Amino acid sequence: MIDYLAAQNELKTLRDFLRWSTSRFIEAGLFYGHGNEDAFNEASQLILSTLSLPVNELPEPFLDARLTTAEKKSFLLLVEKRIEQRIPLPYLTHEAWFAGLPFYVDERVLIPRSPFAELIEAEFQPWLKEPESVTKILDLCTGSGCIAIALAMAFEQAEVDAVDISHDALAVADINIAKHHLQDQVRAIQSDCWDNIEPVQQYDLLICNPPYVGAEEMARLPSEYHHEPVSALEAGDNGLALVEQILLRAADYMTDKGLLFVEVGNSDLAVDEKWPEMPFLWLDFDQGGHGIFMLDKSQCKTFQQRYR
Repeated sequence: MIDYLAAQNELKTLRDFLRWSTSRFIEAGLFYGHGNEDAFNEASQLILSTLSLPVNELPEPFLDARLTTAEKKSFLLLVEKRIEQRIPLPYLTHEAWFAGLPFYVDERVLIPRSPFAELIEAEFQPWLKEPESVTKILDLCTGSGCIAIALAMAFEQAEVDAVDISHDALAVADINIAKHHLQDQVRAIQSDCWDNIEPVQQYDLLICNPPYVGAEEMARLPSEYHHEPVSALEAGDNGLALVEQILLRAADYMTDKGLLFVEVGNSDLAVDEKWPEMPFLWLDFDQGGHGIFMLDKSQCKTFQQRYR
């Protein structure tokens, strides 16, 4: 049992609280899959955010500065929630980073962590031959809008449609679109997959990070994941139900040179097993991550013909 009142009375400086919380996080056996690698980085980001200090690096001049009573109480309350309730850090600080950009997040959306960040920073090269020619981009299952916004930053000449079935998720996406001043470039659209998107819309780049976790994998996830919206994580048919909907109609929305990129994470083997005839191109990542495939328009047409 952690004595938070004793910690409040005995600990004084930022350095004290950083050491103490790191130890408590290690003892609690927390899971760090939502932005940090270990207990020290988790504790650092939490205390710096609480103190309204930059979270990118420890501020050496302030390490031995004393916390006020109010600051102590605020920080210890968050530590207690992180340990006792296993709430992921970004939900406590309401901030997550993706592709080098900060985003507002809360329990209405998944916490950004996709390897799409690496592809966006590389402008999808070498597969996308002329990045400057991209004028229309679709981000299906946008959630917090982080992928759509990062795409808009990378492709400044392009209009980006950010689509999600969830009104709650789109409310968060709108917060982030306004945060990054992209209201004229990024449009949030409520739609159950393709339902509210007109086929006359033709996109050069289609990106999708849909729910793809199967029931068995869902049951094995660490407690931290169960604070995220289940509808944004879990999908039927061993995680492939929505992926199939996307593939069945993607060709209708693609320009002749359009490319489709879909993230399926650990369901990559299930994809190959269900559609063994399809030439999915599975991408490799230097910064970690897996489970994203690419198809061009002709390949998406082939999928339609075989499986519709």
